[in-house]
Amino acid sequence: MRCVMDTTPMCSAWPASTPVRRAGMRPQLSERGATGLRRLGAAGRQRAVATVTAAWLAALVAMPLGVAAQGQPAAPASASAVNSAISPAIAAATTSASAASPARPSAGPPQSVQVPSLDRDAAGAALQQPGFWWPAADAGRPAPAIVLLHGCGGPYDRQGALSRRMRDYAALLHDAGLAVLVTDSLTPRHERELCTQRLGTRQVTMTQRRRDALGALQWLAAQPGVDASRLGLMGWSNGGSTVLAATGAQRSEVQVAPVKPAFAIAFYPGCADALADGYRPVAPVLLLLGEADDWTPAEPCRLLAAAQPGVGLGAGAGAGAAPLQWQAYAGAFHGFDGTGPVVLRADVPNGVHPGQGVHVGGNPAARAAALARLQRFLHEQGLAR
Repeated sequence: MRCVMDTTPMCSAWPASTPVRRAGMRPQLSERGATGLRRLGAAGRQRAVATVTAAWLAALVAMPLGVAAQGQPAAPASASAVNSAISPAIAAATTSASAASPARPSAGPPQSVQVPSLDRDAAGAALQQPGFWWPAADAGRPAPAIVLLHGCGGPYDRQGALSRRMRDYAALLHDAGLAVLVTDSLTPRHERELCTQRLGTRQVTMTQRRRDALGALQWLAAQPGVDASRLGLMGWSNGGSTVLAATGAQRSEVQVAPVKPAFAIAFYPGCADALADGYRPVAPVLLLLGEADDWTPAEPCRLLAAAQPGVGLGAGAGAGAAPLQWQAYAGAFHGFDGTGPVVLRADVPNGVHPGQGVHVGGNPAARAAALARLQRFLHEQGLAR
């Protein structure tokens, strides 16, 4: 069974950096299983596909996705742990890595690039952002492309390598058919992290990050093999707030930008500034929120969605066709799409409850649901193959 996003949506969510992906393991049916599917008829095949999808979704929950806010790479899941998450019936139908099947492209290592910002350096020249670039695998036609915007901890892990979160999401999106660019807003400004800096004194401002994001979109539009009409942004925490800053039609910098985003996704952004600013998105935006988030609370984001023309609070669960959609996950803290345990970070200022620190950590159910919602959003926008 080939991985197709609209029928088996979680297949492409396997990060390239896991042992399972390295071993070439794919959700394939044995010859006997394929024969059985043919005998089931259309309705039976649909039910079987749903069963396989559910099994792989359960396995996905056990897989690592790095926790950027904590700055620590997560330990990869073992192949045996993944296998145990698949039901016996499905496991019996899957083949080993040696079974014949068309291999789908892997993201592979990125190209190191320099990406001009719309911001200026001390000499008045365009500030250069270090970037990591995965061109689309299908060179036969122009592909959509996306910029991944890091949070306040930057795009690297403690060893100075590109974080597991960035690599894993790059692999997921690349496998879905997008070209992917990760940018670094901190290094060219001589900062390592912003998380422990008070909001009013952060050394990299939201204006600077907006200019970085808009500059990255302009860089993407000039790349061979990229469809300049299908460019997007995706960010986490401070990077999610950057998504809002770079998609707000009320901002003159966005209005006059040579290239604007066609879609955007923000994981647990801070929405208070956008709410106060009269935010109106220039393109469809999806917000993925944690109900228990005490770092960037969900409520301002719900109010932001409700403030959009023709939208009410009751329509906010991400189901409508509104340009600003949102989904909040019960019991989920900041960084819920990671796999690390929930911890209290006393070193991070809490703007809502001063002096209490903030909680950060993964929530398996919210993580799986958010990945599925992300892929559905991409499919709705006509972006994922």
